[in-house]
Amino acid sequence: MTKPHDPLYEPHLDGEDGDLENGPGERVAKALARAGVASRREVERLIEAGRVAINGKVLTTPAVKVAPGDFLTVDGQLVAEREPTRIFRYHKPTGLMTTHNDPKGRPTVFGSLPKDLPRLISVGRLDLNSEGLLLLTNDGELSRALETPSNAWVRRYRARAFGDTTQAKLDRLKDGITVEGVKYGSIEAKIDKAHDKAGGGKNIWITVSLSEGKNREVRKVLEALGLKVNRLIRMSYGPFALGPLEAGQIEEVGPRVIRELMEGIISEENMPTGDRPKFGGIAAAVKAPGTPGGGDLQRRGAPRADRAVAVDAPEKPEKPVYKAGWAKPKKKVSPHAPSKGASKGIAQPKAKRAPKSIDSKFIDIGKPAARGKPAAARPGAKPAEGAARRVSEKPGRAAPRSGPKPGGGAGGRGPAPRGNAPRGGPKR
Repeated sequence: MTKPHDPLYEPHLDGEDGDLENGPGERVAKALARAGVASRREVERLIEAGRVAINGKVLTTPAVKVAPGDFLTVDGQLVAEREPTRIFRYHKPTGLMTTHNDPKGRPTVFGSLPKDLPRLISVGRLDLNSEGLLLLTNDGELSRALETPSNAWVRRYRARAFGDTTQAKLDRLKDGITVEGVKYGSIEAKIDKAHDKAGGGKNIWITVSLSEGKNREVRKVLEALGLKVNRLIRMSYGPFALGPLEAGQIEEVGPRVIRELMEGIISEENMPTGDRPKFGGIAAAVKAPGTPGGGDLQRRGAPRADRAVAVDAPEKPEKPVYKAGWAKPKKKVSPHAPSKGASKGIAQPKAKRAPKSIDSKFIDIGKPAARGKPAAARPGAKPAEGAARRVSEKPGRAAPRSGPKPGGGAGGRGPAPRGNAPRGGPKR
C-alpha cells in the first residue's frame, strides 16, 4: 500500500533513504526560487525562521519536496505557480538597499518598484551608494546561475575616485590582487580622464571590468591603490547594458532576446514565448509603494492616470521659445490683405509723401518768381549767374523754396508764409 504524501516526512529519522532525488515534485528551495520568491540560500533562511509552510504545516528543514497539488505558502501568502522567465533592466539610484527587507528600515529597491510587477529578485547586488544597471528576474535559479563566476559574465563599471595613480599601476590588477586576505581575480582598469580639485588632488574617472563581482570589490581594490571611490556606476552586466534608462526607470527584456542570450542557461520549460514583453515601454513608479497613490506606473509615451485627458480636443500650436537676446521674427503681411480696422470704420492714416527729388534742392536765385505764380521765362533770356547754386553754400540764410509749398500755390490751399519769401521780391 502506497503511503500518502507527507511533505514533512523525514526518511533519515527511520533509516529509510527516501526519494528526494527521484520522487515526484521538486525540492521546496528550488520551487520557491523558480517562483521568484528568493534565492535558494534566502529560502533556507526563511525556512529556519518558520515562514514557509506546505499544506498548512510549517517547514523546519529544506530537505522537503513539493509535489503537484501541494499548497505552498510564505508568510501565509500562497505562492503562485511558476511562470516563464522574465528579466528586467533597472537603473538603481543611490540611497536604496538591494534587499526586500532592511532591518534598519532604510528604503529598498523592491519597495520602490511599480506595484504591477511580479515578485522579483536581483541578479547580484549594488550597495547603498552605488548606482546603475541592476538586473531583476522572477527566476531564482537564473539569478543564481548569472551570479556565479563560472559563467564569466563581465561586469563593467565607471568609478570616480579621488587620488592619484598611473595606468601602469592599474595594469597590475590583471594578475589579480589580495586585499585583507581576500584574493580577487583579474581586473581590467583604464583611466578615462582626470580633473584637478580646488583644494588639491584629483578626481579620476576609471573604467573597471571584472567577472567575479565579490562584495564591494571595486571599492576595496581601488582603495588598496590609494584611491577613494566617491561615485560608482554599473554600466553593463554581461550582454545587458544600462543604455538610456534614467534613475528609477525599469524596462523588461523581450522574450526573443531572452531566448537568444539565455539558451542553455534557462530550461526549455521556463523559456518565454512570443516576441513582445508583457510590460511595455519604460516606466518608473510615480510615488514609492506604500505612500498615497504610490506604485502607479508612469510610462514613456502614455498619460498618467491622475491627469485628465481631453478627448478630441483641438491641439494648440506651441509658441516658439526664443533665447535671451534673440530678435523675434516680424510677421509677414500680405500686400493684398486689408489693413487693420478697415472693416470697423476706423479712419486710416494718410499715406506717406514721396521723398523730394534732387531737383528740389536747387533754386534759381537770378530773378525770383512772383508770389503765388511761377516766374515765366522770357524768350531768349540767359540764366543769371549762379542760378543753380546749392542753398547749403550760403550759410546763415534761410533756404528759399524753389516753387510753391506743397498744398499751396496754384491749386493749393493758400500762399506761402511771408517769412519764407526771398529778399528783393515784389512789395505790396
